[in-house]
Amino acid sequence: MNDNLTHRGHLSSDSDSDSISNNSHISNATNGNSEEEEEKQRLIERVLELQSTLDDLSKKVTEVKEENLKLKSENQILNGYIENLMSASNVFQSAWQKQTKK
Repeated sequence: MNDNLTHRGHLSSDSDSDSISNNSHISNATNGNSEEEEEKQRLIERVLELQSTLDDLSKKVTEVKEENLKLKSENQILNGYIENLMSASNVFQSAWQKQTKK
């Protein structure tokens, strides 16, 4: 019977060490999963930040394009105004006529 008790005690201690070992692996896996989750969260935050930056840049490009179109239109109007002034002026009329004939 002593052998059975010792044997049972031995089984019990093996079982306990297996349980501790399994808990250690579970704990390591949980820590690994936790680290993976943190890394995923950091990546998600980075992607969202980059999306926001891209959206801001797209808006800025649109604004610059609109401003460029306005300035082109204003330049055409001013160019036409200057041409009309030069053609109406006696001082520039002879030089203006020479340029338009070429």
